[in-house]
Amino acid sequence: MGREEQIEEREVLNSIFPDEITDISDTSYRISIKLDASDQNGGDGEEAPTLILQVSYPEAYPDVAPNLEILAPPNAPKHPHLDIQEDRTHFLEALQPTIEENIGMAMIFTLVSTLKETAENLISERVAAAEAEREREILKAEEEENRKFQGTPVTRETFLEWRERFRKEMEEEERRKREEKEAEEKKKKPAAREEPRLTGKQLWERGLAGKGDYDEEGDEDIPVDKLKIAA
Repeated sequence: MGREEQIEEREVLNSIFPDEITDISDTSYRISIKLDASDQNGGDGEEAPTLILQVSYPEAYPDVAPNLEILAPPNAPKHPHLDIQEDRTHFLEALQPTIEENIGMAMIFTLVSTLKETAENLISERVAAAEAEREREILKAEEEENRKFQGTPVTRETFLEWRERFRKEMEEEERRKREEKEAEEKKKKPAAREEPRLTGKQLWERGLAGKGDYDEEGDEDIPVDKLKIAA
């Protein structure tokens, strides 16, 4: 009974996937599943990835679950949002509810549909997450740029700090102006006048010098403060 159902299902799958199915043996085959580009690449120009579902019928299938393996096509380019090697376990686990619901019935077509939908949803979620992260980075950059044009919020602490700095700056400015003013006033004061010096002749005429206190020519200047008045 099981083998008859397997052959019948295999014939139906041939009509559904004429170009995608490849026989491995009488009881095993591979189905190539190309994911929809609109669901997986987010418009980034990446080629739509392809999954391969390898199916092997146990003797009692469909009363027992089929043996399944998920593979990547040979030499397939790496996709930025899908890694079949890492995602294989996730895909196989996602197929378990469908297998359990369809025990006793031909289920491979349903499994192919479930696998395709699961893979496309996973990629869409990763595309959305990448886009959200990109938008967060853009928003963060914009916030950093806007912060350059915003003043520091005024609090009581920041105001007191500013007032103290302002007072010190004003005191320093006043001290500088005062020193400059004092320097200018010193420059304007006249130098102390020197005591006038009298010639010998002037000293004689004024009776301030005795004989020999000046030279014969009478031209030598003698400081007034060194003279003694004769008795």
